[in-house]
Amino acid sequence: SSSPHSTIRFLNFNSPLIISPLSFNFPKTTFTHFPNFSIHTTTSSPAITADESQLAPPKLPPHLPWLIVGLGNPSKKYNATRHNVGFEMADAIAESEGISINNVNFKALLGRGFIGNVPVMLAKPQTFMNSSGESVGSIVSYYKIPLKQVLVVYDDLDLPFAKLRLLPKGGHGEHNGMRSIIDRLKGSRDFPRLRIGIGRPPGKMDAVNFVLRPFNKQEHEELEFTFERGIEAVRILLLEGFDKSATFVNSTKAMEQLG
Repeated sequence: SSSPHSTIRFLNFNSPLIISPLSFNFPKTTFTHFPNFSIHTTTSSPAITADESQLAPPKLPPHLPWLIVGLGNPSKKYNATRHNVGFEMADAIAESEGISINNVNFKALLGRGFIGNVPVMLAKPQTFMNSSGESVGSIVSYYKIPLKQVLVVYDDLDLPFAKLRLLPKGGHGEHNGMRSIIDRLKGSRDFPRLRIGIGRPPGKMDAVNFVLRPFNKQEHEELEFTFERGIEAVRILLLEGFDKSATFVNSTKAMEQLG
């Protein structure tokens, strides 16, 4: 049976998906370029005459869809634990942007909508943390989402509590959920990640027990500000680009605390 720290089991990457595709029924008036979450674009455009060119608005390139993944463990007994702050951030983004995470597919809870005019899919893998790659790998493979458009949000023992760090790529840092995702993506580490600091275990407490420990009331209140900052960081990332978002998130104060 699965557990939050069970041995990782991976699906055969080359095996055909047996899960039916999720239907994306975006309004045609607002989402004509990617009605099925396709990432294919075209550089061709109809010819415009000299007279028409004075009247026609400039053609803006369509925004590519993003996959935003929050990591955690399913089931109520893991709610509000340190290992589940990725889930909580995904929920905070969904609530802020009016997106319902109520579909089940690819071994995940999924929601789809827009942040600004950018189409997004929010995912909360339900495989337990150590096998998160089974879900994320299937979604990325099926929709052929470029890794630079995949943001993974997760807890980090090496960051001070409630601090955020946005990176364009990197290793797993001994985080089993990230290890599983990297393995399932054929070893690629080239996808952005938003790390949420949960601090180090007190005294000689085992790290496994620490990450499964619930937050207290004061910590929850501090995290509310972290989630607000994270929501803004995601908006900037999708609408203005990685560099601006990283500048917003990775403040000088936070960098100094990282040492």
